[in-house]
Amino acid sequence: MANTPQAKKRARQNEKRFAINKARRSRIRTYLRKVEEAIASGDKEAATAALRAAQPELMRGVTKGVYHKNTASRKISRLSARVKALA
Repeated sequence: MANTPQAKKRARQNEKRFAINKARRSRIRTYLRKVEEAIASGDKEAATAALRAAQPELMRGVTKGVYHKNTASRKISRLSARVKALA
C-alpha cells in the first residue's frame, strides 16, 4: 500500500487513468466489431462506412496512448484489405 502522499496521489491518478483508458479501449473495440460484422455479412458499403468510422477512433486511441501507432496502422491495413476483397 502507498505510504507517502505522493504515492497515494499517484495511485489515485492511476485508477482514474485506468478507467478512462478502459472505456476508450472498449469504445474502439466496438467500432472494430462493427467492421468485422459488416465484413462477415458481405455488405461492402456497410463495411466501408464502418471502417471509415473506425479509423479516426483508432488513431485517437494512439494519440491518447491506449494503442501503439504501428498496432493501429496494422489493424486498419488488415481491415481495409478485407473490405477491399469483398468486391
